[in-house]
Amino acid sequence: MIVAFSVAPSGAPSDPSVTQSATDQASVHEAVAAAVRIVRESGLPNRTSAMFTEIEGDWDEVMDVVRRATDEAGRYGSRVSLVLKADIRPGHTGEIDGKLDRVEKALGR
Repeated sequence: MIVAFSVAPSGAPSDPSVTQSATDQASVHEAVAAAVRIVRESGLPNRTSAMFTEIEGDWDEVMDVVRRATDEAGRYGSRVSLVLKADIRPGHTGEIDGKLDRVEKALGR
């Protein structure tokens, strides 16, 4: 499966070790970076864009990484918004790149 997800904390940080300057409170880049770090350390195929992180693997391993990334982002706020979209296609791997390759080939025609 491929999951595209984004996390965004809001509210005061729930973790006392997390500090933000007054000018940085509107940004979630530190929380997003912390979540993306979890994804990248998972070793699963992944890609991050301006709005979503995509990760590919089987159901249990992908959902575990999404949960851990969401928990990590949660340290930066009192609540977390999670947006998740999944493409569940049993028996297929390498689709995080394969889907894009097919689109690029179609555009080249």
